[in-house]
Amino acid sequence: MSAPDTDAEEPHLYVVRNEPNPDREYHCDALASWFPDATEVDFVAGDRVPLEEADGVVLTGSTAGVYEADDRPWIGEAEELVRELVDRGIPTLGVCFGHQVVNSALGGTVEKVGTTHALVEADLGDDPIFDGVAPVVVALHGDAVTELGDGLEVIASADHARIFGTRHRSAPLWTVQFHPEIEAEHREAIREGGGWDERGFSFADVTPGRVFENFEQLVAERMATRGSRSTEAVGTAE
Repeated sequence: MSAPDTDAEEPHLYVVRNEPNPDREYHCDALASWFPDATEVDFVAGDRVPLEEADGVVLTGSTAGVYEADDRPWIGEAEELVRELVDRGIPTLGVCFGHQVVNSALGGTVEKVGTTHALVEADLGDDPIFDGVAPVVVALHGDAVTELGDGLEVIASADHARIFGTRHRSAPLWTVQFHPEIEAEHREAIREGGGWDERGFSFADVTPGRVFENFEQLVAERMATRGSRSTEAVGTAE
């Protein structure tokens, strides 16, 4: 990726929080900490992203399953959000549940596969979202994408999850099943949620936050070539 333009307008990013359990929000807090200038949106509580103002959107993880939409109406609304983001071409990154809801929204399948709370080695594809990202990553999930959504292709895989990361063929949309936000300090919170196994690796092998840095750079590059959302709206107004 090219070096950022330090004089360019700062992107307006939104972090969409998808955690319904107030006792398990540590992962949303951790993710949001990597985007200190972003606007946080509590999607479960009814907050929504003003798409006309968004230069980029990050979808967090969740202890909810995308197949629980009948009991959690906000999940269906999250899928509607994904389709709108694709239609508008707004850069989007989905993490864990975010990865799953993106694929589900676009016609894919998500199923329970058994819990993995561990450091795992992933096969990361040649994609700018993975520039400088080490193959050892944090997996915290019991569900997995088993059938791709329309327009998506696999860019990461792991022994326990064939579809471990995806990107859209035409829209600026990426997803990862793993958690780039998690660091060693979160071990105890993870154990409280269902155990932890480092599998012979350590957090020294992980590059936390690098996926987010790459996403911000991709957003900045898109803004440089297309203009910000507000500039585009003014330019196309009648």
